[in-house]
Amino acid sequence: MGDVQGFLKHDRALPTRRPVPVRLRDWKEVYEPFPDEALQTQASRCMDCGIPFCNQGCPLGNLIPDWNDLVYRDRWREAIDRLHATNNFPEFTGRLCPAPCEAACVLGINQDAVTIKQVEVSIIDHAWEQGWVTPVRATVQTGKKVAVVGSGPAGLAAAQQLTRAGHEVTVFERADRIGGLLRYGIPEFKMEKRHLDRRIAQMQAEGTVFRAGVDVGTDLTAADLQRDFDAVVLAGGATQARDLPIPGRELDGILQAMDYLPDANRVQEGDLLSAKLSARGRRVVIIGGGDTGADCLGTAHREGAEVVYQLEIMPRPPEARADSTPWPTWPLMFRTSSAHEEGGERLFSVNTEAFLGDDDGRVRALRLHQVELVDGRFEKVEGTDTELEVDLVLLAMGFTGPEKTPLLDDLGVDLDGRSNVARDDTWATNVPGVFVAGDMGRGQSLIVWAIAEGRAAAAAVDRHLMGETLLPAPVVPTDRPLA
Repeated sequence: MGDVQGFLKHDRALPTRRPVPVRLRDWKEVYEPFPDEALQTQASRCMDCGIPFCNQGCPLGNLIPDWNDLVYRDRWREAIDRLHATNNFPEFTGRLCPAPCEAACVLGINQDAVTIKQVEVSIIDHAWEQGWVTPVRATVQTGKKVAVVGSGPAGLAAAQQLTRAGHEVTVFERADRIGGLLRYGIPEFKMEKRHLDRRIAQMQAEGTVFRAGVDVGTDLTAADLQRDFDAVVLAGGATQARDLPIPGRELDGILQAMDYLPDANRVQEGDLLSAKLSARGRRVVIIGGGDTGADCLGTAHREGAEVVYQLEIMPRPPEARADSTPWPTWPLMFRTSSAHEEGGERLFSVNTEAFLGDDDGRVRALRLHQVELVDGRFEKVEGTDTELEVDLVLLAMGFTGPEKTPLLDDLGVDLDGRSNVARDDTWATNVPGVFVAGDMGRGQSLIVWAIAEGRAAAAAVDRHLMGETLLPAPVVPTDRPLA
């Protein structure tokens, strides 16, 4: 512990966000640089607790007090080694994870938590700048072949671990580029894709083979997989979007978020000159108050929407941690993302009962009413009916599990009660040699859970193939509730 009084002398501080009028003119990440000296001061606030609850709050079991202390002492090379020991992709989690570790920080009991997430992303960014992130090649090849289906964070983590164990790993992705939702679901202003590209290049140099544009189950059959590979890891995510089957749903101009967001990323990739489904000049309504809704909000701002409303059926959360979610659990509280800071209006405790269309069959308005929670059920507040004019409706209400593709049917894997691929405590499905990791088995969750499950599943596959494993793996319960 570098400074035993650090948490008494310094307040929590984070990088400033670029001015809203400036950042809305581009798609770059929203934060200004954070000087190393300021970061080291923040790292000094870590108390090196006797029981570091932050480790338990992090599904990866990141050794947070260790690398906080190393950063404070200006020992950056050791810090990245300690960080990579538990996390394959800290540049992803440091930008995209909501940081349950900070919610569990002991300092957060009565003060502002340590800026764990900022320290994490600064360590990895510093390491890339210094050239310390290099390919880690296996010293011995096992001759075993593993197929990983899906190239999101779970699939990438499993693939990198298995490649480093000496297996021949091929990652299949149905989209035209590798990355899954990291590529086409996360807007550029949250994570510039250069971070993804250079990590993929590292994995290719290590020996992982990537095959994009392959829809496994159609272009490549389940029988092909089982014939050509010794093990299969299903990591296709939970991509079945929750719908809103109310009157008027068939009208034009009502889209799922994942039918809207990818175009903006394709523009940044240079595939399109402009988004085919742009919000420019439109009155936009986003139904859903979570992270995907915020991604739609920031994207609509940058595309030049006239006005944006974000609707949430739940009540507005309290400003501070709710009594129902005491430390060290993830707190229910009101949060403002960078996208919310940029504009738009958030409406809570509202329910959409119908979409209204014009003569051309396009949505023109929503019929809404307020609701209140009574004994755990939403009840309409009489006399609150209203209409909200709209040109574009984006549904961002989460995902219900993996899509029911020919692959799952042809493999014959069992599903659990929530329509996810069922697995046991060794990450194995009911089909011999077939394993599952990430949202495909867990249901919609956090990126940090996906990476943790990818690492754990990789260790299970290695043990299945070799009889034992030296791969490190976080202790991740397969039946843990959603984060």
